[in-house]
Amino acid sequence: MSIPISDRVQSFGEYPFAEVQRRVRALREKGIQAIDFGIGDPSSPTPDLIREKAQEAIETHRRAGYPGFIGSMDFREAVARWIDNRFGVTVDPETEVTSSIGSKEMVFNAHFGFVNPGDVVVFPTPGYPPYDRGTAFSGAEAFRYPVLRGGPCVPDLAAIPEDVLSRTKMLWVTSPHSPTGITATLPQLQELADGCRERGILLLCDEAYSEIYFDARPPSALQTGKSGVLSVFSLSKRSAMTGYRVGYAVGDPEAIRILRLVKMSIDSGTPLFIQEAAIAALSDEEHVRGFREEYREKRDILADAFVSIGLPDCRPEAALYLWQQAPPGCSGIDFARSLLHEDIAVVATPGEWLSQPTSTGENPGSGHVRMAFVPTLWDTKKAAERIKTHRELILRA
Repeated sequence: MSIPISDRVQSFGEYPFAEVQRRVRALREKGIQAIDFGIGDPSSPTPDLIREKAQEAIETHRRAGYPGFIGSMDFREAVARWIDNRFGVTVDPETEVTSSIGSKEMVFNAHFGFVNPGDVVVFPTPGYPPYDRGTAFSGAEAFRYPVLRGGPCVPDLAAIPEDVLSRTKMLWVTSPHSPTGITATLPQLQELADGCRERGILLLCDEAYSEIYFDARPPSALQTGKSGVLSVFSLSKRSAMTGYRVGYAVGDPEAIRILRLVKMSIDSGTPLFIQEAAIAALSDEEHVRGFREEYREKRDILADAFVSIGLPDCRPEAALYLWQQAPPGCSGIDFARSLLHEDIAVVATPGEWLSQPTSTGENPGSGHVRMAFVPTLWDTKKAAERIKTHRELILRA
């Protein structure tokens, strides 16, 4: 029989990174081991103290009952301590923190709590696909603002048409921004938060990369005041815990209450042994400093390789990615294809796959590729040498 597919699912097709994985498999079938910078999944092992705590906690919680939807009080208190230590913001773990199964679940599902069909959600492009998909599945309308190299990662409310702004219920900011690495300043966040409050717009700040920075520490939207603000965090990149699926949201207590109602209807809580591993992760900053230095070294190796063949220096100030500009006149897709040449075998994600056209019809991801600093240092150096050696293959793309 013919299986029906909903218009929403069909409009999106595959998740962008599925195509990246297919291309890697195709090279592997030819006996070529590609160096994969396509997906932001750290290759470094999860630190010992986190793994050891998870192992211990499996025994502690050997009666594996259903965990609470909102996170244990121990977990929420650990989050509150970390937020206070990191950003100087006092948080009530009872009413202002809730757990999530990683940030993707929280980002996607949040739309079901705050918007109705016909409402508008404002979010960045390029950006995290669940902003777009959560908006579509909730029946709301999307308004995308561009994040461009050299510009801010926050929107100018005055530049959004009034008929759009008057229907806007949610506005997303990513800081540090993925994939450009641009970080919002506290004055920029304060101006945006104040403007959103005046208009009754919920400001959601995706801060999953808050601890991956190379110069100044990024501020949090929570520092602008918690009223009308939700910040979403993840331990995936901070502590190399992508497979653990644990994150949390912090902010306005009424918004947290609504998120919890949504979560109770859609999925389950984070397993208790994983929450205990997360508590251990939040209690230690040494491993986070180590990851930052590792990512800095990989960033510089890759950026220097592209500079050496005549391309712009695109090293970011934060986050996990090199948002590399393509040769003049070259699309991101063609650039990524040239890097996949069998003699280079370096996997990058085309910017066009990570970005949607804005209201003006321009795609700000065009002419770029995203490269995640996740292969080993050895493989990163090997990729850099291939890039330098095969300059002509890349520049004639």
